[in-house]
Amino acid sequence: MAEGNYSVVTEFILAGLTDKPELQVPLFLLFLGVYVLTVVGNLGMITLIGLSSHLHTPMYYLLSSLSFIDLSQSTVIVPKMLVNFVMEKNIISYPECMTQFYFFIFFTIAECHMLSAMAYDRYVAICNPLLYNITMSNQVCLWLVFGVYSMSLIGSIALTTGMLRVLFCKDNIINHYFCDFFPLLELSCSSTFINVVVGMSSSAFNIIFPSLSILSSYIFIIASILHIRSTEGRAKAFSTCSSHVSAVALFFGSLAFMYLQPSSVSSMEQVKVSSVIYTIIVPMLNPLIYSLRNKDVKVALSKLLGNKSF
Repeated sequence: MAEGNYSVVTEFILAGLTDKPELQVPLFLLFLGVYVLTVVGNLGMITLIGLSSHLHTPMYYLLSSLSFIDLSQSTVIVPKMLVNFVMEKNIISYPECMTQFYFFIFFTIAECHMLSAMAYDRYVAICNPLLYNITMSNQVCLWLVFGVYSMSLIGSIALTTGMLRVLFCKDNIINHYFCDFFPLLELSCSSTFINVVVGMSSSAFNIIFPSLSILSSYIFIIASILHIRSTEGRAKAFSTCSSHVSAVALFFGSLAFMYLQPSSVSSMEQVKVSSVIYTIIVPMLNPLIYSLRNKDVKVALSKLLGNKSF
């Protein structure tokens, strides 16, 4: 059928998390609180690392970058989501939807590879501590961050360009709380075969490759820890990695459930719950995970608060 016979969609309606009126206000207050904690936690982590000279190491530079990614990812999704709880119809224009889609993909891919870079940093610190300052120099750290954002840029441009070629002419209601890949493709009335192939390939590369990289790093880390004779040394080494392992398990678990299985296997309700975990909950929890289980961060925070009160 010719493209001219279609009534092209120029704006979408985001269905949101639920259509039950009695849940709108409680969910609004819940996610508003989560977003405030996310902003305060991640901005606080970035500020603390910037102001504390003894945290100016590759490990904390990478953690600061992760906090920036989490803050940005949450900001791309949550404000528009909150509108859905107070408005009868949460309308998003086509350009706004494509922009949200682009930045959502960009920061999701960035988090995948940033967690991988942080795993490599822990591998070097535990397996080759004497060479840490050489292997993880400031220049190497900058190249790792550059590589993370480069892969994010390539992936987001590829997926967004493909989405811009899709013709939307069916129902304009997106059964989600943001412009995500599969819910958008469900509204297409043109061929989406290339989009699906590129999307699945991108998902496989940006989830499986970092996961294997992290797994490999921790195999060597565990092997190295087991060779430490003192119980205190082992406990300290495990403590150093426990925060990162928690963040990795939560993020990649929910992401893999979302993108590495056929859409027919999971219901839309399960997809939304999984999406909430890695787009909203993980960005809030990461600062807590890395601060509550990190002695250096606690010391830096107490010094900063002590100096201010003094």
